[in-house]
Amino acid sequence: MTTQTTASTSPAAPAASTPTGLIGIPPQLGRALATGGSALAVASTFLAWTWTAEFPGDLTFYGYPGGLQVLVLVGALLSTLFAVASYGVKGLGWLTPGGADAALKYAVLGTFATAWYTILAISFKLGGLVNLEPGGYIVAAATLAALVGALALPFERPEPDPIDPDDSSWEQFKHDLGQRWATLRAAFAAGSPRPVRTLPSYAEILIIVGILAVALVVFTYGIGTEYDELFVGFLITAGFGFTALHRAGLISHASQITARHTNITVCGAFIAAACFPFTQTDDQYATLGVYILIFATVALGLNIVVGLAGLLDLGYVAFLGVGAYAAALVSGSPSSPFGVHFPFWAAVLVGAVASLVFGVLIGAPTLRLRGDYLAIVTLGFGEIFRIAANNTDGTSGPDLTNGSNGIASIPDLKILGFDLGVQHDIAGFTIGRFANYFFLMLLITAVVVLVFRRSGDSRIGRAWVAIREDETAAEAMGIHGFRVKLIAFAVGATLAGLAGTVQAHVTYTVTPEQYLFAGTTPPNSAFLLAAVVLGGMGTIAGPLIGAALLFLIPNKLQFLGDFQLLAFGLALVLLMRFRPEGLIPNRRRQLEFHEEADAPTVLSKTGA
Repeated sequence: MTTQTTASTSPAAPAASTPTGLIGIPPQLGRALATGGSALAVASTFLAWTWTAEFPGDLTFYGYPGGLQVLVLVGALLSTLFAVASYGVKGLGWLTPGGADAALKYAVLGTFATAWYTILAISFKLGGLVNLEPGGYIVAAATLAALVGALALPFERPEPDPIDPDDSSWEQFKHDLGQRWATLRAAFAAGSPRPVRTLPSYAEILIIVGILAVALVVFTYGIGTEYDELFVGFLITAGFGFTALHRAGLISHASQITARHTNITVCGAFIAAACFPFTQTDDQYATLGVYILIFATVALGLNIVVGLAGLLDLGYVAFLGVGAYAAALVSGSPSSPFGVHFPFWAAVLVGAVASLVFGVLIGAPTLRLRGDYLAIVTLGFGEIFRIAANNTDGTSGPDLTNGSNGIASIPDLKILGFDLGVQHDIAGFTIGRFANYFFLMLLITAVVVLVFRRSGDSRIGRAWVAIREDETAAEAMGIHGFRVKLIAFAVGATLAGLAGTVQAHVTYTVTPEQYLFAGTTPPNSAFLLAAVVLGGMGTIAGPLIGAALLFLIPNKLQFLGDFQLLAFGLALVLLMRFRPEGLIPNRRRQLEFHEEADAPTVLSKTGA
């Protein structure tokens, strides 16, 4: 019997697909375009971009970048460095521990956005593209070529999900849109950076000093932007630049190094902040600095209540007002019905204790509530405080707060004979009134940070975290939930009152309208809560950075007028969509939102 063998007709297994980019040009050509375009963008910043000095920043000079050209120069230099590192050049591996391609894409995208924003701003302000000089055309073409090249870099595409043939056309459209979005996210994704090797202690401390110096330069530049176009460009460059550094793995390495020297980092940060007034030629931006510190200190106090204990407080700004009013009433103001003038330390104690008492009085009957019910009660307390301050004017109620006129003409502080209200010359530098209060507020912020760190790492701090995660389980394990929450409420209120005592003297006047639930200018309860959520709940640096951004951005974007809150709301929605854990999250909270992330090797008592 003869058996006939037939060759198999099943197709062979397909070969592994070669990674491709978003744009169908060869990866080698794309990398060359990104490198050459970035280098050409660097050169273009030394050319004139317009012929007239009517555009802010005077971009008419050759050989000297100015205004928005400086921002494009920074972005282009960063893009060039990442592009060169992507070739595997020896000695540049430390620059991209998490991979160069994703970092290059973000850096090029930020440079492109800043350059084209500048070109469009020149065209709209001066009346058309005819007002551009050759440098403007060159930077537009160079950044566009760099962007096209960066988008051509290869990446691993996600496996496509099968389509159900029974789906409707709308469901198929949503499926296709979701697949395209997943592909776009994969194009800008980066790998996990390799662990940073241990360096000698002096080298790591020098790196920390360099990081803090860069942070001081960036903050000083941002707060000193003199016109709207420059600040918008600064936001674009800083946002994309930080993301590029994060994708490159440098932020992760910096975090690992600073975590090894936490105390040195914290002390260095306060020293860097203390250097800020010495970088200013007048008191103009020191004013913003002291208000940012007041806002940040109150946000850090709220972080104990919201971030550690998990209590949603929508009336927290009232505790700031209680401290401010208490200090104003005993600081020698002619509007005060008491007619007393306590020294600074006594006024601080009065403000802090008054806020503590109000925190206990409000928290004792309400902290047995949870969730939305507690939020509604605290919101009501905030409004009751403002209305009561309005009505205690001697007509509608007792004569205590002078009603809507508030407590005015609050004298400047004098500490050990040092008058904070006058200028002082220190080492050849003139320190003005607001700079004096900046140093005082920096000291109070240091106290609040110390309280936050010590309480977060203590037994009560662990109890707060347990209550935040699951109050029922925590009580089952023997934690007294009500007492623990009341302590958090009282400590947060005390820290807010502490900041309020300084605010009263900085502003000269305390009025009820300063303590709203929501408004266009912070501090108010909505902005305080947004600062904590935006920065990262449960961390120290998060609320400080979130408060600085939320105070500085509205102050610089006043040209938006009535659309300011709309822009702020849209930005907050986008941030919560793409980074719900905040700008600087603790590791535990980051894992809650991103389960695919690597598990942390070490968690502190607060999960930071």
